[in-house]
Amino acid sequence: MPRSLRSLLILLALSASLSGCGTVNEKLSSGMGDYVPQWAGGLPADAPPRAGTPQYDAYMKERERKRLMPAADREKEEQAQKGATGSASGTVVR
Repeated sequence: MPRSLRSLLILLALSASLSGCGTVNEKLSSGMGDYVPQWAGGLPADAPPRAGTPQYDAYMKERERKRLMPAADREKEEQAQKGATGSASGTVVR
């Protein structure tokens, strides 16, 4: 087998294997990010839910409700939520 033909076949095999990895990773990466811990580069705890899920619809309704709320009422609600979660997070031992 001539050397140039062997080189061409090796190059063809490498390019086919790399393109196959690209399509597999594209499909896996869309869902695997949900399962990777935050410390390893996964989604942060305050990330919104994925589009198309029932949690996303509820999240968007709540966001729209807050957007339509007057600023003074919104600030009071945010302070009340921070106060409720702040007391619970203060007991966490690290």
